[in-house]
Amino acid sequence: MKILLINDYAVPNGGANIITLAIRERLRKRGHDVRLFTSYARLMGSHGIADYECFGTVSRFNVLTQTFNVLAFLKLRQVLNHFQPDIVHVRMFLYQLSPLILPLLRHWKSIYHVATYEGICPLGTKMLPDRINCQQPAGLICYDRHCLPLHAMLPQMLRMKLWRRWRSAFNLIIANSSALKHALSAEGIEPVEVLWNGVPIQPLRQPLSSPPTVAFAGRLTPAKGVDILVQAFAKIITKIPESRLLLVGEGPEKERLNRLIVDLQLSSRVSLLNHISRYELERHFALAWVQVVPSLFAEPFGNVAAEAMMRGTAVIASRTGGLTEFIPDGDTGILFPPGDVNALAEALLLLLNDLKLAEKMGKAGRKFALTYLTEEIFIDKLIHIYKTLYKDTGK
Repeated sequence: MKILLINDYAVPNGGANIITLAIRERLRKRGHDVRLFTSYARLMGSHGIADYECFGTVSRFNVLTQTFNVLAFLKLRQVLNHFQPDIVHVRMFLYQLSPLILPLLRHWKSIYHVATYEGICPLGTKMLPDRINCQQPAGLICYDRHCLPLHAMLPQMLRMKLWRRWRSAFNLIIANSSALKHALSAEGIEPVEVLWNGVPIQPLRQPLSSPPTVAFAGRLTPAKGVDILVQAFAKIITKIPESRLLLVGEGPEKERLNRLIVDLQLSSRVSLLNHISRYELERHFALAWVQVVPSLFAEPFGNVAAEAMMRGTAVIASRTGGLTEFIPDGDTGILFPPGDVNALAEALLLLLNDLKLAEKMGKAGRKFALTYLTEEIFIDKLIHIYKTLYKDTGK
C-alpha cells in the first residue's frame, strides 16, 4: 500500500515523534511505500528525517502558523497529487501544520491517530499551570488560568474551532489509550477506536546487582513530575544510603531540577544526563532496579513505561491516564497517586529493599510486554485498520 504519514515533526525526540518514525520504518520493512510529511521546525536542535517538508517554526510566530500555515497547505496539496496515497495517516498536526490541511483530506482515505491532548487543549496536556489537571473545555479558562497569554487567545481558539469544523475529513479517529479516548469523547469527539502503542523487543537485562538504582527518562517539563521523584528519593536516602538515581532528559525544568538536587544534598547520588542515544540509554537503564514515571498529567499512553517492562524492569508510575491500562498494580509494578511524594517514597523503599520483588515484577512486566506491547503487534493491528479502511467503498 501507499501510505502518507503526516506529523508536525520528524525528529527522534518525544514519544509521539518516535512512534511516527517507527511506523514508517516498520511498514517499509513489510513492503509498503511509506512517505513522511512534516514541517522543518526542529525540537532541541534535532535533525529532521522526513521525505517531504514544509514551513514550520518554533519562534513566537508559531502561534499564527499553528492556525494558518498556508505553506503547509500548498505543499501537502502538491504531495498528495504527486504521491496519490491509498491511506493518509495523520499523527500530530496542530502544533505546526495547522487545521488548514484538513480540507485537502476530504477526498482521501484518512486516519487521525491521536497521541496527545492537542485536539482538546491548546497546550496538549490538559494540565493547568498550578499542575492541576484541567476538567474544562478550552475557552476563556485558558486565559483566566494563565495557560495562554492574551495575544495568543484569538488564534488558539480559532485553531481549535477550525479543527473541529473540519474533523469530518477523517474517516477514522484512533487514540492510543482508553483514557485518551474518554477525554476526547467527553468533549464530543467520537467515535474513537483504541490502539495501544508498541515498543521494540529488547534483550532481557542482566540480573540486578548493587547499588539499588532508580531511573527516569523523558522531557523535563512540569507535567512530567520529575521534581516529585527527586523529593521522594531524598526521603529514602537515610534508609538506603547506597541507592542511586539516574535522570535522562532535557527540557525547561532542567535548571530547577539541578538546583533542587543541590538543595537536597543529593549531588553525589543523582546523575542528570542530557538526551542520549538509544544504545546508551539501554546500557545505563539495564542497571536499574526500577524505572519511575511520576507524571502529574494524565499520560496519553506512557512509552517509557512500556519500554521498561520490555527490558524486564519493574515500574513505579502515577495512577493516571493510559499508564493504568497496562501496568497491573502489584504485578508488574506499583501505581501511586500523582504528586504524592510520600506514596512514591514508600513504593521506592519497597522495591529497593527487596531485590527478589524487583526481579519478580520486572519479569512479569516483560511477559506482559511481549504478549501485548510489541511493535509487531502494533503494526499488525495498524495494517488491519488500513486494509479495512481501504476496502471501504466510501470516500
